Amino acid sequence: MIDRNRGRERKRLAFGEFVRAEITALTRTAYLLTGDRHHAEDLVQVALARAAVRWERIDDPGAYVRRVLYTQSASWWRWRRARPPEALTGTVPDRAVTGSEPELRLVLLQALARLTARQRAVLVLRYYEDRTEVETAALLGCAVGTVKSQTRHALERLRTLAPELAELVGREPERVGR
Repeated sequence: MIDRNRGRERKRLAFGEFVRAEITALTRTAYLLTGDRHHAEDLVQVALARAAVRWERIDDPGAYVRRVLYTQSASWWRWRRARPPEALTGTVPDRAVTGSEPELRLVLLQALARLTARQRAVLVLRYYEDRTEVETAALLGCAVGTVKSQTRHALERLRTLAPELAELVGREPERVGR
């Protein structure tokens, strides 16, 4: 009985260490997926809760939690899509984008919000987390060809939605969103 309690305590401590080490990166990724800080925090909480329940059986906790982030984000997106649309404004911002870092981030986040959940997930994995096409396909549970086509469609859509990002999209993907 005592050995079981020690084992549980060690696993609980390992989970706590994982959370402390990864919470910032997970929240940042979730924010890029959702475009909303509160939804991102909820998404991370759901992913960590699912990991906690299965902690003893998870081989790669980082990959598992990120996979839950992507799939849960897509599920939420589908659920919100089925609801009546919220009233969106059709007004153009008063200020033009001048190319400064904060303004580019805002433009990027607004453009990302208009992509499909899968396109957003592919871009976050490929360019923000610097994953290969094979890794991205494995995390999303799809074929490498799907990752390639979704990346192409997403980048085309970003170029249309935010032409001022066109130079960044092709030139320095690691800077986008950081």
